[in-house]
Amino acid sequence: MKKEYLIYKLSESVKTTSKIDNDLFVKYNVKRGLRNEDGSGVLVGLTQIGNVVGYERMPDGALKAIPGKLFYRGYDVEDIVHDLIREKRFGFEEVAYLMLSGKLPDKEELSNFTELINDNMALEQKTKMNIIDLEGQNIMNILARSVLEMYNFDANPDDTSPDNLMRQSIDLISKFPTIIAYAYNIFRHSTQGLSLHIRHPNESLSIAENFLYMLKRSYTPLEARTLDLLLVLQAEHGGGNNSTFTVRVTSSTGTDTYSSIAAGIGSLKGPLHGGANIQVIDMFHYLKKNIVEWTNVDEIDTCFTRMLNREAYNRTGLIYGIGHAVYTISDPRAVLLREVARDLAEEKDRREEFAFLELLEERAIKCFYNFKGHKKQVSSNIDFYSGFVYEMIGLPQEIYTPLFAMARIVGWTAHRIEELNFKSKRIIRPAYRNILDEQQYVPIRER
Repeated sequence: MKKEYLIYKLSESVKTTSKIDNDLFVKYNVKRGLRNEDGSGVLVGLTQIGNVVGYERMPDGALKAIPGKLFYRGYDVEDIVHDLIREKRFGFEEVAYLMLSGKLPDKEELSNFTELINDNMALEQKTKMNIIDLEGQNIMNILARSVLEMYNFDANPDDTSPDNLMRQSIDLISKFPTIIAYAYNIFRHSTQGLSLHIRHPNESLSIAENFLYMLKRSYTPLEARTLDLLLVLQAEHGGGNNSTFTVRVTSSTGTDTYSSIAAGIGSLKGPLHGGANIQVIDMFHYLKKNIVEWTNVDEIDTCFTRMLNREAYNRTGLIYGIGHAVYTISDPRAVLLREVARDLAEEKDRREEFAFLELLEERAIKCFYNFKGHKKQVSSNIDFYSGFVYEMIGLPQEIYTPLFAMARIVGWTAHRIEELNFKSKRIIRPAYRNILDEQQYVPIRER
């Protein structure tokens, strides 16, 4: 039997044996996707790191939608971001310190922490050569493999003591920008035949500045501050998001930091998670091309309605960047990013495109609401603007999701430290209900 036919035969069998009727989840009261019937997440743990708020519980137990809020260690992210914007300073290092330590740093603590980050940003020569050898089509895979490679250069890779976990966390936060920048430069060299540039990190720059310096050398102050804001907004999103939960699940087994973080990278890579911003910018390009008059509300509504009916664009029935598992009235990250994106659009002379994107956001929400029969309220999420912002900064699509990982490594490491420091540790082991009746075994000679 040929290999291809055997694979085909097995896959055809799986189509039958793996099919489970959705009604059975209700029958057995199984929380599909770890979601309650009202759409809220099933509580599986406790944390003091991040909090995502989109509802409030009413006295009768029902959920009431409220404007979204995001908290880092109890601090409203809006307050953090508005202070950064007002003072025109970089804040990702401050947020990283807050996440890892649980408290805001003073000026001296922040200065020392930033210096420590910069000291650890350079890669070992073997890691550089490994990245070159790992040239491939996806930067996320290269990032995951590079993280696993770091295990070999760690003198105490399996030590899960608090001190060692903190050391490993700072090292990962420091090295992610360098790995991603180097991986992309090697990617463009191998796939596009362009010159290969490997620039060493500059100790006087912030993480956002250093990344832009290593990736494309020149950048404007507003580009760097905007990238820093994106890193701040995506650094953490509660323990319930898929990649953070993946890190906590693997950490609960006692595995090493590098294996756990590599698992988180694999989760984030998925198009339903970290890969969504690429789908939004692709959709935006489609709409720019296919909507003749960018201010015509009727034309926009018609296009979105056709998309929802699976008649246009990629026929998935989705409007990318619209809707979120927790946020309903608004995603605070999208609101904050929109503020800075407007300034960047002014600098890049892309005001008309930004106005079009804002109108698309408004009409997409209304069209979705009407399409669902006024049953579900949704808002835009951070992905609606992040892809356009990356594009204005001059960043290639191949690193959109890796940039998400560069931010989220802060939340991942903080959650890993918390998971491994519970007084009463317990491996995370959810249950699945088997719905298949017992089968009578038939000896192979009788089949």
